[in-house]
Amino acid sequence: MIKYTIQAPTTINTYIKLPASKSISNRALILNALAYSINEPKNLSDCDDTKVMLNVFNSNSNKFDIGAAGTSMRFLTAFLSRIAGVWEITGSQRMKNRPIKVLVDALTSLGAKIEYLEKEGFPPLKITGKALKGGDLEISGSVSSQYISALLMIAPGMKDGLNLTLTGDIVSIPYIKMTLEMLKDFGVSHKWTNNTISIKPQEIKDISYTVENDWSAASYWYEIASLISGSEIELSGLKKNSLQGDSKVAEYFKSLGVETQWKNDSIVIRNNNSDIEYFETDLTNEPDIAQTLVVTCALKNIRFKFSGLQTLRIKETDRIAALKNELKKLGYLLKDTDNSIEWDGNKCPKESSPAIDTYEDHRMAMAFAPASIVFDNIIINEPMVVSKSYPEYWNDLKRVGFKVNEIAITHLKMRYPTEGI
Repeated sequence: MIKYTIQAPTTINTYIKLPASKSISNRALILNALAYSINEPKNLSDCDDTKVMLNVFNSNSNKFDIGAAGTSMRFLTAFLSRIAGVWEITGSQRMKNRPIKVLVDALTSLGAKIEYLEKEGFPPLKITGKALKGGDLEISGSVSSQYISALLMIAPGMKDGLNLTLTGDIVSIPYIKMTLEMLKDFGVSHKWTNNTISIKPQEIKDISYTVENDWSAASYWYEIASLISGSEIELSGLKKNSLQGDSKVAEYFKSLGVETQWKNDSIVIRNNNSDIEYFETDLTNEPDIAQTLVVTCALKNIRFKFSGLQTLRIKETDRIAALKNELKKLGYLLKDTDNSIEWDGNKCPKESSPAIDTYEDHRMAMAFAPASIVFDNIIINEPMVVSKSYPEYWNDLKRVGFKVNEIAITHLKMRYPTEGI
């Protein structure tokens, strides 16, 4: 086991080159492959999830291990279901406990042939790729938007196209809109009427595509700016009119003492020393920045309630349980429901040298590292999970003055929250 000890600087004035968006990169790779392009999209993310996708597309095998890459599992399950051949796809032990039945059932109803190789409803899968009929399909809008995006991207190649009706409450709408906007970039039209998205059979065009930089990665720098008085950080490659729903982080952090200045191809964020006493909002459309906001508010002693977080139970870990466990080590007692997490100011004694477990979840590591600004002797266990979306995170922290020291240990075991899995 590896752990890092983190010590924070007292001031920051710096420029950060952010990684490319994982979400956009993975969609671009699928659409590029469906367009039968020989040219890769530009500015691809160098994160684990995107590397997994590239490995699959460049492989001569019919068996793929995608590790802990949830986006890749969902997108590739749909993609392979319409590519002639017999394919097997598996992943890490955690991945084998992440449900995929909703997507498999949907694909099967559209003409796919998919079998479970171990546990019903979960990877690994055996997929016999073939032409898909398509047609009418209903799916709950409350499931992962990655299921919906996976179906939409392969819809243009279905014989009858796809009329996808989303039932109930729809979560993560910006990710669905991202997929539809990217389909439009690749020449695919759609209609969204009420809760039904319709895509007719049509060609996905071979285009030159450049990926935006990552607003989710930017959120950790907003957190750092919020916690260090007088800080000023320029972040590269971010668009005001972004495809990414997480660009709303700029708006949320206005309430947490960070102002945003927009430039041509970057932003400058500054701490303005303003604070609020209570923060409540619905993160249905931005669940990936929940950990950043929860940890920031706790560290600033701002009471909060964040709702719309039902999908956090089935991410890399049960993120709600993980947040409760790790913030308790820092002295904060959080409460939760199925779809919300809150803090009413209730505290407990802090551990003397808190070691933050990361649960194979990149966002746990990156959201908790800035706790070193408030507390001395913060330890991050298994810190290299950041490679999933932001491989240069620790190096970037070092470049701006954080002291990050590595210690190899062998006698500790990670603790995983099990509720909701």
